Amino acid sequence: MAILVIEDELIVRMNVSDALEEHGYEVVQAVNANDAIKILEARDDIRTIFTDIDLPGSMDGLKLAAAVRDRWPPINIIITTGMKVPHGNAMPDRSVFIAKPYRNAEVVDAIHSFE
Repeated sequence: MAILVIEDELIVRMNVSDALEEHGYEVVQAVNANDAIKILEARDDIRTIFTDIDLPGSMDGLKLAAAVRDRWPPINIIITTGMKVPHGNAMPDRSVFIAKPYRNAEVVDAIHSFE
């Protein structure tokens, strides 16, 4: 199963990606929502996205998650931020929120909850 990690902070992105790879997942990385959309359009094996809310570019992680839910409904969504926690109605259906700082095990557990 492939997981798309969208995070603009390199160290954070690499850390969670390494942890997911250690658990046997294929990880694809993106720095912003535009890159993530391009990846999703090019690949049909992404089953989960893990996105930060605070992203540079044309849309934040919540708007990206809503776009993913609309265009690719089967994809699981995990949203994270260290800033303001989103209200329940800001989260797309069938998505999970994990607050920063998170433990990598929390991310793995959230992925397992979708299986």
